[in-house]
Amino acid sequence: MEHLELAIPTLFGLEGLAADELRRLDLSDVRAENGRVLCAAGLSDIPRVNLNLRTGERVLLLLGSFPAGDFDALFEGVRALPWEDFLPWDAAFPVKGHCLNSALHAVPACQSIVKKAVAARLGTRYGLEHLPETGALYQIQFSIMKDTASLYLDTTGAGLHKRGYRAVGVTAPLRETLAAAMVMLSKYRGRDPLCDPFCGSGTIAIEAALIAKNRAPGLERSFSAQKWGCVPGKAWMAAADEAMDREFDGSYDIWGGDIDPKAVAIARSNAEKAGVEDVVRFEVSDALAFHREEPYGKLVTNPPYGERIMEKKEAEALYQGFGRVFRSLPEGWTLSLLSSHTEFERTFGRTADRKRKLYNGMLKCDLFLYGKRGGHHASKA
Repeated sequence: MEHLELAIPTLFGLEGLAADELRRLDLSDVRAENGRVLCAAGLSDIPRVNLNLRTGERVLLLLGSFPAGDFDALFEGVRALPWEDFLPWDAAFPVKGHCLNSALHAVPACQSIVKKAVAARLGTRYGLEHLPETGALYQIQFSIMKDTASLYLDTTGAGLHKRGYRAVGVTAPLRETLAAAMVMLSKYRGRDPLCDPFCGSGTIAIEAALIAKNRAPGLERSFSAQKWGCVPGKAWMAAADEAMDREFDGSYDIWGGDIDPKAVAIARSNAEKAGVEDVVRFEVSDALAFHREEPYGKLVTNPPYGERIMEKKEAEALYQGFGRVFRSLPEGWTLSLLSSHTEFERTFGRTADRKRKLYNGMLKCDLFLYGKRGGHHASKA
């Protein structure tokens, strides 16, 4: 069972970052596809990937793929997979999945067929007419795309973006995996000051602190596969030890500000839960009064979009004011700003040096990347 394949779903736009993370974990045969990354792995890599991955959504174990043009093919294909290699006799194995561009398109019917096929295989292997399903959870996922079925076991449980530090959110929170991606795309390495003047519940600053310290984001939470007999407990211990050995000690200048005192209180509490309160500072502060004297630094931020929190016109006035704030900073400052606003560059007053398409949930956004030098001014309208 050391020749396994893992599939890591990601938010659209983060596939390349997740692939780089897997390569840095020394995984082989890493392939980025639309909305997911695949790699070869052994059982001991399941804990390592779950603990360390910053930009993936969950870690799925791919059991197999096969043509499934009708229900019989689906049943036989599922029954032919080696479920007993992973699931014990008392495993709880709920099924969920999706179908796309396939003859089989009724998800509840497909769920039922997959469940029956797995039960038939396990019942035969364990000599049981009835499977109790009283043991550990082995969530089965299927996807049927273009008449090809793929079957997975979810090793993660609650999505990887649930690091365990954000007990209370604020309106329109940013997913932790996306916040980590924004920090990574800003090329932050822990050396420059990093500031988020629209910090909300502090997610960007906290992810920056985890990245600066090289702390594995999954150390404070549990995963489904920790209860699986096929993944040895010592593999989880070894992965946690390896992760802690790779942490850095250091002092970092990471700051978050928000105009809402409640948000700042939540951000401070979240930083404590994440164990980074010693390296990140939060203050009640107006983003339009932001200024720093240091010759260089990074602004990484997710201001209100004008879709959920503020009206569009208010958002435009905010962007215009923040454009002036950025232009007033010393030459060495860069900006990475996430927005779904189609007129962002015009209202901000400058065309981005680079843009990267990302999704915040189902909302299509751009990450606008600005360096202080270069870049031409957008016409004021």
